[in-house]
Amino acid sequence: MCSRCRFRAPRLRIRPSPARSPISETAPPPRAPRRPPASMSAAAASCGAPSPSPASGTGGGGGEITYVSYGGEQHLPLVMSLVDAELSEPYSIFTYRYFVYLWPQLTFLAFDAKEGKCVGTVVCKMGEHRGAFRGYIAMLVVLKPYRGRGIATELVTRSIQVMMESGCEEVTLEAEVTNKGALALYGRLGFIRAKRLYRYYLNGVDAFRLKLLFPRPDPGLPPMVIGNEGDDQQIDSPYL
Repeated sequence: MCSRCRFRAPRLRIRPSPARSPISETAPPPRAPRRPPASMSAAAASCGAPSPSPASGTGGGGGEITYVSYGGEQHLPLVMSLVDAELSEPYSIFTYRYFVYLWPQLTFLAFDAKEGKCVGTVVCKMGEHRGAFRGYIAMLVVLKPYRGRGIATELVTRSIQVMMESGCEEVTLEAEVTNKGALALYGRLGFIRAKRLYRYYLNGVDAFRLKLLFPRPDPGLPPMVIGNEGDDQQIDSPYL
């Protein structure tokens, strides 16, 4: 499962400091969390579960898959090697650092616990765009032997959950019109095809711009009651 963006990040030399968060000066003020759409309810429920998730289906290693958020410079080579190996669009190290330094909470990695290797990743960002606060899925990669086991769904769902909790109004991405696997995945999660972009990629392939809209909160409705985490029931995603 692969999807990609065509993105050129500013060539900035960003030096992370352990004494200060790299997003302290650029992150927008906190926004009220939004209620997830109905199509996301089952998949989003898995984001509250512990990071280890049992592997399902066939192919790849037989151990469980664990998920972690981006943890620093030691994870950057893993993200770069996965994307460079599976996607045809060339990215410089400045592009990767643009995403992971400014939005580390929106990058997740999947590991085969038995093999001890990284088998999937998702890289995202969020910010103001034409008057709306939106999230953007830039890169999604799962190694071929591990596809069909719900890893891509879990990675995307975790990133979308963070975007919703951060107050995003929508999520967008681009996917090749020939990438049936990615289009099916995002369709199950509630994305719609907003636009066709002709010859969008360097290889001349068209892309669909996909969009997921979150419902706007009605100011006339009372706020949602937040219960204890122990009251929540674990709901298995039908796509895992």
